[in-house]
Amino acid sequence: MNLGIGYDTHRLVAGRPLILGGVTFEDAEFGLDGHSDADVLTHAVIDAILGAAGLGDIGEHFPDTSEAFKDADSLQLLETTRALIAAEGLRVQHVDTTVIMERPKIGPRKQEIRETLARVLRLQPHHVNIKATTGEGMGFVGRGEGVAAMAIATVIGAPPARGTGTTEPSA
Repeated sequence: MNLGIGYDTHRLVAGRPLILGGVTFEDAEFGLDGHSDADVLTHAVIDAILGAAGLGDIGEHFPDTSEAFKDADSLQLLETTRALIAAEGLRVQHVDTTVIMERPKIGPRKQEIRETLARVLRLQPHHVNIKATTGEGMGFVGRGEGVAAMAIATVIGAPPARGTGTTEPSA
């Protein structure tokens, strides 16, 4: 069993959709700015999974300098990540997340987000936890300038041996 941590932030802007965990908040006044769909929550989950699998980070796999990922659907990126770790003999067991934003409140949509992420990850919904908090008026989140998300993922399985190093501790 391995654990990975993910963190992402995106600026709030007018004229873009607000998408969190693959769910679009149609009534949101502002959306998130980014090269892809800027789904800050899904990006944090992807980074957590990649970290747990020892496979780098989201920028290595889906660089924001590549036109191939311009306006990309982050749920597709998550599916690609799930398939990547499956090819390594690994699978996600559990994901715990926190979204940090002032508004809109995500409470009424948490179950929908949970079910959406669980479907892509091929998990039961109770293995995806969604929490939310605010910036209490402090920092870029508190001023309503952006959104942050954190995630931790548990990945299990038997990955193929990599490299020539030893698993024995050094003296």
